[in-house]
Amino acid sequence: MKEDKYKGRGAHSHPHNPYIKRKIVVEHDEGVDEEKYLDRPVTKYFSEMAKQGISKNNSPDLPLDYSVNPYQGCEHGCVYCYARNSHQYWGFDAGLGFETNIMVKYNIVEALEKQFSQKNYQPKPIMLSGNTDCYQPAEKKYQLTRKILELCLKVKHPVSIITKNTLIARDSGIIEELARNNLVHVYMSINHLDQKLKLKLEPRTALPQKKIDLIGEFTQKGIPCGVMVAPIIPSLNSEDIPKIIEKTANAGALKAGYTIVRLNGTVKEVFSQWIWENFPDRAQKVLHQIEEVHGGQLNDTDWGRRIKGEGPIAQMINRVFQLSVKKFMNGRKMPPFNLQAFCPDGQTRLF
Repeated sequence: MKEDKYKGRGAHSHPHNPYIKRKIVVEHDEGVDEEKYLDRPVTKYFSEMAKQGISKNNSPDLPLDYSVNPYQGCEHGCVYCYARNSHQYWGFDAGLGFETNIMVKYNIVEALEKQFSQKNYQPKPIMLSGNTDCYQPAEKKYQLTRKILELCLKVKHPVSIITKNTLIARDSGIIEELARNNLVHVYMSINHLDQKLKLKLEPRTALPQKKIDLIGEFTQKGIPCGVMVAPIIPSLNSEDIPKIIEKTANAGALKAGYTIVRLNGTVKEVFSQWIWENFPDRAQKVLHQIEEVHGGQLNDTDWGRRIKGEGPIAQMINRVFQLSVKKFMNGRKMPPFNLQAFCPDGQTRLF
């Protein structure tokens, strides 16, 4: 049986980085050039100095203004990930390069602490992470997310965590303490319930049921949890919406959100190759429906529409989602963040 050198990877190619003029290939005597990357992809880590701990968002589509990203690139390998394009600015490609070249911001905690201590700093909930998953496999080794949470607990800074990885359970003690002070929300990202689909779509993420079980465990500890059904891909995982809402609600989830997939930039190339390789019988249908919800294009840059889409298919998805939330989560909501407890020097205020 032939070994699959791409096992555990979402993308199976190195699409050309449009910001790089040169392309590295292997030249053969026959005059045929092949890509340089022929062996099993191996993950490499690169140290990067963070100039700022907090990234400010100007998108009206995002609920929080601040985000912190300890890692760039992500080994989870989700084929639809919008963050793939940003990896091109670092000189890597949006395919396998995104999954195998991980930038580690080794000084992110110090940079964040410095910003917290600035005289005019006003605390707002920060999102971990706004770009790539803060609990991706690299976190097991470098523990930057854990250190950020320890800092947030020390200075009483509110934080919202979103992840596809149950590695977050390692830090449940810190998160539980943050929850006692109304300083944390946790969102598990679950967009399907099919284990076979997960192995192809999100190869190095946690199984859906394990994430649902973790919502139950966190709820028992008083940690407020929600679910992001994201992204929804028409005719691929859209039928799982009601069941995801029901299962996570039964586990204790207090809130649900969703997005519809959009294939920005080179992600279009990565996803299109993937869907034709894995689901050739419905590839054309899926791609056409993604275009339909995004004004006739696979990519979408219009505020609002790029997240929720428009037209009959988008309306149907929205209706199914809203009815499911009303049925299974009616009356539930996340507790408000405590913005008054913030103390940048880590000392409890007496007056």
